[in-house]
Amino acid sequence: MDQETIRGYSDQATQVLLNKQGTASSTSGGWMMISTILIEAWDLYAIAFVLLFISDSFHPGPWEAGLIGAAVQAGAIFGAFFGGYIADKLGRKAVFIGTMVLFIILAIAQAFVQDVWQLILVRFLLGIPLGSDISNGYAYIMESMPKGQREIMGSRWQFMFGAGEVISLIIIVGLYLTGMNHETLWRLALALGALPAVFLLIGRFSLPETPLSLLQRGKFVEAKQVSQRLFGDSLAMLPNQDVTIERPKVGDFLKVIWADPIKKRAATFGWVSNILQGLEFAAWGFYIPVIFATAGIGDPQHNMVANYLATALIFCLATVSGYVAPLMLPKIGHRGVSMAGFGMAFIALIIGGFALTYHLNLLLIAAAALLMWGHYWDASNGMTISSMVAPPRFKGTASGFAYMFVKAAVFIGIYIFPWVTSKLGPANTTFAVSIISALGVLSAYFILPEMYGYVETEAAGATAQATKLATAE
Repeated sequence: MDQETIRGYSDQATQVLLNKQGTASSTSGGWMMISTILIEAWDLYAIAFVLLFISDSFHPGPWEAGLIGAAVQAGAIFGAFFGGYIADKLGRKAVFIGTMVLFIILAIAQAFVQDVWQLILVRFLLGIPLGSDISNGYAYIMESMPKGQREIMGSRWQFMFGAGEVISLIIIVGLYLTGMNHETLWRLALALGALPAVFLLIGRFSLPETPLSLLQRGKFVEAKQVSQRLFGDSLAMLPNQDVTIERPKVGDFLKVIWADPIKKRAATFGWVSNILQGLEFAAWGFYIPVIFATAGIGDPQHNMVANYLATALIFCLATVSGYVAPLMLPKIGHRGVSMAGFGMAFIALIIGGFALTYHLNLLLIAAAALLMWGHYWDASNGMTISSMVAPPRFKGTASGFAYMFVKAAVFIGIYIFPWVTSKLGPANTTFAVSIISALGVLSAYFILPEMYGYVETEAAGATAQATKLATAE
């Protein structure tokens, strides 16, 4: 068969799969992939909770303290891009097994570092499998679940983030209340991230490769088998033999996105949204325990229980928000969820700035709760939209590319926030961060076409759906 014929078979099967309803197997695979966020949330917030204790052990300067929190984000930038590319080339399963093994090893290694630069290096390396796993996981969700459900599952990542943060906080508070030495506590807290990763690794061995990934690599025989398992359809249009498909160039990814006005606007918003929500979180949400301690909520030297309880309350509410946001998609769409989320975050940051100015701690806690409720809405769909509009042959690359914007923004925010705060003060820094949220509202209104229910096609402007979406705007 020539390449045109082979690509024709692959395209037919792709369109069938993208419009399928799915089975229990496809749903369980989606949950397994989105559960990866629990691991990242554990690591991200465990370091936030124990940063004060690490400072007592290593006495880092402001820039070193920023790097302790941000190094994993820098590693994730590399992992997101290269992991997505490798997943497109080698398949989803090989990557999501390998990244989890690497994460387990590096998470445990954190407990044995001897100085601040060893910790920074290990955390940078730790970010590589984290970034890779998220980009690959989003590709898996978009390829293994039915339309409508795949974008709802993808938008649940903030719910999983909240759950991971609450779990890590509960465990760290439990360790703290035992009276454990603070150095032992932070080492154990960071290493414990390997435990849930072990359970996820075991569960992933039973997951199949995605049929779309197999199609793009010419493995038609296995694609037919996996499609039957996930979607109840053996793809009768495919020949019963494997073929060789010419791999597209990575550089073609942006050309394909830019050729279609809907893809172009949706992907652009996804990237912009990822930057803004990453900065919004890193410049305030990540440092909530530190901000509370600075405001006098909990004593970092003697008793942090009040601080941890206030933070736990906020993230319990945020977890509920992360669950609610995807449920709102059928009602107000992706654009409505984004505008509402960034809008709530903007209002919360203005209130938080005034609360810090006038030392109103209860109002500060309320502002932090509203911020995280809004943030879990505005952060819910940037990755989903970016992954959803990409063709299957670029799905991993697209997810990794989009996630790079999240990680770059979080790295910058975590790294420079202590320095900016030292120059402007907590209140003025909070007012400055509110500008980021305001830009999010504007970008959702002016850039994002409504995407709920979108089914990807590479034929720019050739489908009735694309025409309808373009006309609606």
